[in-house]
Order: sequence, then C-alpha cells, then structure tokens
Amino acid sequence: MSARYPVPATTHRVEEEIQRSRFIATIARAASVQEAQAFVRAVSAEFADATHNCWAYVVGAPGSTGQIGMSDDGEPHGTAGRPMLTVLLHSGLGDVAAVVTRYYGGTKLGTGGLARAYSGAVQQAVVTVARAERVTLVEIAVHIGYGDVSAVQQLAPQFEAEIVAQEYGTEVAYRIRLPEEQAEGFRRALGDATRGQARVDE
Repeated sequence: MSARYPVPATTHRVEEEIQRSRFIATIARAASVQEAQAFVRAVSAEFADATHNCWAYVVGAPGSTGQIGMSDDGEPHGTAGRPMLTVLLHSGLGDVAAVVTRYYGGTKLGTGGLARAYSGAVQQAVVTVARAERVTLVEIAVHIGYGDVSAVQQLAPQFEAEIVAQEYGTEVAYRIRLPEEQAEGFRRALGDATRGQARVDE
C-alpha cells in the first residue's frame, strides 16, 4: 500500500434543498477513528436542532474498509449512512469523514429519495473539496566525512529529503526527514555516492 494518498485539505460544506428539506453536507479529514468521531460530535452539536445528523467515515487509504463507520441517525435503515459511506469509498479520498445534516421540510422523500439525497450531498462535497496529500515521513541519521557533504546536499532534493539538523565534529552528522517510500532509494544512492562510506541509522 502506498504511504501517500489524497485527503481533504480543509473542512468543507455544501448545502442543497430537496422538496423543502435542507441537506447540509460537511466533510473533513479524519486521520483516526477518534478524530472521525470527534468531528461527528462537533457537527452534530453545531446542528443540535436538526432533524437528523447522519454520518460516515473512512479512515485509511482511499477505498479501504478496515476502519469505517456510519449511522442513519433515525432515518429509515440503510437510507443515509450506507449510501454516504459508498460515496466516500469511491471518492478517491482517504482519511475522510462526512456528516449530512437534515432539516425536515414536511415532504416525505421515500427510501429511494432519501438515499439519493444523502449520497448526492456527500458526492457534491467530495467533488468540490480542496485536496491535499497525506505523506508518511521518516527520519534517518546520516554520518559522513567532510568530503561527501556536497553529495548529500545534491541527493536530498531528488528524494524529497529535508535536512532538519546538522552537526559538525570529526565527521558530519545530518538528521534527514523524507517520505517513507523514498528512504530505501536514498540510502542506496547515498551508498553509491560515498563509495559505501556513509553510515545511516533510523
């Protein structure tokens, strides 16, 4: 599994009216089940006077079902949480939570109408939200001789590596932060560039 994938960049909200019922979809990034549940509680508290606050979340990479949750919050079974979750699983986003708030307008939509309304609200939100990228970073310690300093400085940008600390003693010690999937390539390139002289520790 890739350590990087798209996530919502911000908390994002869209609203529409269907047969006098107001549907307000709020989505946000949730990197853990606890974050997702806290987000659901916060939105439900914000719209405490609403008829329903239905929700769904997917924690992990896009489409992964290891950590998911959903609730119809009093709507007929299967008409809100499940359709919302289905949209999230196919949205291309990971670490995402959605709450759709409904203010009932007096006209019953029927089960099919409700499922379309809830899934449509989430669809509109995931299509219009700004996206960011989740990247798993690791830090490594690199010890080299002074003659190899320029090799490290030239290699770093090629592997999206950032030098976060440096010490100059009998040798040069760098603390380097870089994307997890780049670490192995960086180690190999550093070994080649320093003729095997560099020491690398996690």
